[in-house]
Amino acid sequence: MSLSLVQSRALLGLEAASVTVEVHLANGLPSFTLVGLAETEVKEARERVRSAIQNSGLEFPHNKRITVNLAPADLPKDSGRFDLPIALGILAASGQIDTARLAEHEFAGELSLSGELRPVRGALAMALALHQGGVSTRLVLPPGSAEEAALVPEAQVYRAHHLLDVVQQFLPQGARNDTTDAGEGWSRAAAAPPCTSTDLLDLADVKGQAGAKRALEIAAAGGHSLLLSGPPGSGKSMLAQRFAGLLPPMSTSEALHSAAIASLGGQFSLARWGQRPTRSPHHSASAVALVGGGSPPRPGEISMAHHGVLFLDELAEFPRAALEALREPLETHHITIARAARRAEFPAHFQLVAAMNPCPCGYLGSAQRACRCTPDQVARYQGRLSGPLLDRIDLHVTVAALPAGELLQAPAGESTQLVRARCLAAHERALARQGKPNQALAGAEIDTHTLLDAAALKFLNTAAVRLGWSARGTHRTLKVARTIADLAGASCTGLEHVAEALQYRPALQPHG
Repeated sequence: MSLSLVQSRALLGLEAASVTVEVHLANGLPSFTLVGLAETEVKEARERVRSAIQNSGLEFPHNKRITVNLAPADLPKDSGRFDLPIALGILAASGQIDTARLAEHEFAGELSLSGELRPVRGALAMALALHQGGVSTRLVLPPGSAEEAALVPEAQVYRAHHLLDVVQQFLPQGARNDTTDAGEGWSRAAAAPPCTSTDLLDLADVKGQAGAKRALEIAAAGGHSLLLSGPPGSGKSMLAQRFAGLLPPMSTSEALHSAAIASLGGQFSLARWGQRPTRSPHHSASAVALVGGGSPPRPGEISMAHHGVLFLDELAEFPRAALEALREPLETHHITIARAARRAEFPAHFQLVAAMNPCPCGYLGSAQRACRCTPDQVARYQGRLSGPLLDRIDLHVTVAALPAGELLQAPAGESTQLVRARCLAAHERALARQGKPNQALAGAEIDTHTLLDAAALKFLNTAAVRLGWSARGTHRTLKVARTIADLAGASCTGLEHVAEALQYRPALQPHG
């Protein structure tokens, strides 16, 4: 048969659109034409496929006019993931393998010139899209990619090391024998167990800083965002780096979605499977690097931190445009990248932990060293953070530098394990009451589940009026107070809980 069809998948965001690789062999001047809106790396598959087939001892149809169409024609295709299906399509069209037996399989993999299969990015995203769409098929992937895809429940994933390993499974009936199924190069990929590594940094390493540790505990228990402000060397980065260890364990669904985004960026590691990601981009990162972009659209740092932590050190040093791009994702927990021809939506449900100095020299308000900045310099520096952005951060904490004597003599604090136990207990109380963390409450849910008593309600109203809070600021304070009540095991939110939450509203005054 001179026409063959092989199924594969193209990635557009987290979507994995079906692609049919159509191969036709015709008489005429020998040529190899590839059509279907293919990017440069896909067009280069012609040379990789030709060499891989020849070096595998198979017959390449040199005397034929080869036409490969990647359908649908208006869907962009990139990367070397179509090498394997193109090679199989040529072999099927030339009668070397059985076309009918390819029907219940989907293939993806980059070919080396020797025929070895190399991993492709997005394998887990592809398997997850198939699972969510209810598509029952067998995925054939290279080593590395197959282990990723096998993490998806009920996925039928097969690992192949070489082009010949795949070809042997689809030989015509008369050319096959039972021994071809047992080769080491072809096997069913099994899901790996979640990582149980305990190499997380311990909160006990941080001396003193009881107030900042309390804020970390509240943020972890309720899913709140956090801003740490203080002089250099006060421990802001140490605290932030230990925050992920306080968070509750990931559910299977959360782990899959987080890993699928990491797979899209080619950064997935089985050693980190089931662990919440922590992303720490440098302050020179652009808006596109933070929120995503490009053509085709790729996930940014906020999406790579999905169900994890986004730590922005030196917050005021980030470009203003990059920080302002965070405002919508902090509220909606997703980001839509729109381009002229395509749009892609990425999830971005992350916890923001930021750290910054209070002024350019860093010593404003420090007891150890005098600040030399003028009021105008301080105003310009703090003005790099807009009021709307600060309003979206739930907890604002000042981290003071410890005197040398106190630092050296201070005993070790509570361990991460002890603090995490309290955070988990408060988190479970919130889930039992409302089915979601306190930070996720919205609209009428806030009034229904915060359960303010009369004294607390009166105090909150007075504070909101005198301090000029926005409606968002008032609601965020209320949700923080609910988390404090959960940590205390209280059924209602009382005056003492609201009073503590009041301390975490912005200490920095935005200018301009």
